[in-house]
Amino acid sequence: MTAAIYFSPTYTSKRGAEAIASVLAPDGKAVSMDVTRYDAAFEEKEFGPEDLVVFGAPVYGGRLYRGAKERFRRFRGHGTPCVITVTYGNRHYDDALLELFDLVLDLGFKPVGAAALVGQHTYGHIQVGRPDVSDLKEDEAFALQVKEALEAGRFLETVPGNRPYIKGEEGGKGGSFHPLTDQNCNLCGICVKECPEGAIAPDCRTIDPDRCISCFRCIRICPKAAKNMNVPAYLDFAQDFSRKLSNPRKNEYFL
Repeated sequence: MTAAIYFSPTYTSKRGAEAIASVLAPDGKAVSMDVTRYDAAFEEKEFGPEDLVVFGAPVYGGRLYRGAKERFRRFRGHGTPCVITVTYGNRHYDDALLELFDLVLDLGFKPVGAAALVGQHTYGHIQVGRPDVSDLKEDEAFALQVKEALEAGRFLETVPGNRPYIKGEEGGKGGSFHPLTDQNCNLCGICVKECPEGAIAPDCRTIDPDRCISCFRCIRICPKAAKNMNVPAYLDFAQDFSRKLSNPRKNEYFL
């Protein structure tokens, strides 16, 4: 089995992981395992040395989000080759890639390749539309190199980062902006069902600030555009942040 396992609130990590996995799958059809939703129903699953797994996760504050780590721990490898990917919003991935590298080793997987991929940032207007067609072509070309490494029996020894991890809070919590809901809300409940942390109450309006990770998934998926961050504090921050991160970074691949 070739599987793409990803935590991807705004679908950027999903796109990279699936692009790589589809090239690595013998028939071009990898199994997708989306563990983003709070009620993601995947039970613990084990993989053997004949399988191949591509992991995908976003970077939060330079770290691997703790909820992604919790979900990935449902999966166990037995000398299973894997590819690890982290997606970040054009600032830097800091220690997140190394943190994922250490995690999969602990879970019994053997990394063959790794990638730090640029995606559209959750906040502001930063690298809008990424990963784009060019990014996905780079991912696919990298996957072909992974195939060659697998055939040659080559595995990764390490990836960039620091031990102990020095960036961000322990576990990678996310930001402090919590979406608002306007009069366009029709109580469809999509945001409640899709929230990665179950932070939105059944009324579709009340958000638990201690559980919300500011991923803005609810803003992206609301069919009525009822979820928003239309407040001066956020808008001013987003404008300044977008200016600071306007210079595009390149995807990085490691074999």
